[in-house]
Amino acid sequence: MPIKASELIQNPDGSIYHLNLLPKHLANTVITVGDPDRVERVTRHFDKVEFKVKKREFYTQTGYYKGKRISVISTGIGPDNIDIVLNELDALVNIDIETRELKKEVKSLDIIRIGTTGSIQEEIPVDEFIISESAIGFDGLLHFYDSEHIQDLEFAEAFIKHLNWLPKKAAPYVVGGSKGLIDKMKGKGLHKGVTGTNIGFYGPQGRILRLALQDDKMNRKLTSFSFNNQKITNLEMETSAIYGLSKLLGHEAISMNAVIANRAAGTFSKDPKKSVDDLIKYTLDQLVK
Repeated sequence: MPIKASELIQNPDGSIYHLNLLPKHLANTVITVGDPDRVERVTRHFDKVEFKVKKREFYTQTGYYKGKRISVISTGIGPDNIDIVLNELDALVNIDIETRELKKEVKSLDIIRIGTTGSIQEEIPVDEFIISESAIGFDGLLHFYDSEHIQDLEFAEAFIKHLNWLPKKAAPYVVGGSKGLIDKMKGKGLHKGVTGTNIGFYGPQGRILRLALQDDKMNRKLTSFSFNNQKITNLEMETSAIYGLSKLLGHEAISMNAVIANRAAGTFSKDPKKSVDDLIKYTLDQLVK
C-alpha cells in the first residue's frame, strides 16, 4: 500500500522534503557533519564533486575520494535533526519514491559522523580522537519508536540508579555502534568509549551561566559511572540518535569525535579547526584503506 503524502513528503521534483535529494544523488557511504560549513572542509579533499544541494541547514555534496563515492551531509545540531536526516536517507534507498511503496530488499548505508565533543575523563586530552563504541542518549528520541529490542537495558538501568536520574527527564537509552565500522576506523592513539548524547548544550551538559541546575553534581556522576568496565568518555548532541535509528533501519553507523574541550580539566583546544581537519583526513583515509 502506498505511503500517504502527509507521511512521506516530497518536493515538486519528487525529491525528499527536507534534504531535497533524489536517490541518484546519494552514495552508499554517507558522512554527516553538524555544521554546513564543514561539508566543504570534507569535500575539498575529494577528487571531484558531482552534485551539490542546500536547503535550510541541510547541505549535501556527493563526490569521489580516491575513487570511492561518498555523500557528505550537514545535519545541524541535535537529535531532532538526526530524526529528519536518518529517516529521509533511509527513505531514499528503501522506499520507491515513485510508487511510494516499501522496497522488498532493504539496502544498508554506511553512516559516519564526524563531529566535535567534550571529554569528561581527564586522561583524554583535547585534540585527540574518540570512537564511540556505544552511545547513551538523554534525549528521549528512541522511545518514540519500537526500540527496546536494540537497547542495552541493563546498562541504562545501572546508569539511572547511579545518577539517581530524575524521572521527569527522558529515560536514558543505550545503543551500540557498528562493529564493522569501528574495526575499520580504529587506529593507534585513538580512544574508544561510550558517548553521552545530550538534548542541549548548557544545562543538559552541566554548564552553569545564570541558571541553576536540577543536579549540579551530574557531570561528576557521569565521570565516575562504570558498567562492565565501560565508562562514559565524552558528551555531544547527535550520536545516540544516529546509532539508534541506524540500528532500527538496518544501517551501519559510527561516530568519530574530535575532542575540543576537556570538561574534567577545564581546558579547551587552542586550534579546534585543526583538530577537526585532522579527524576529517584520518576518517577519509580509513574509509578507503
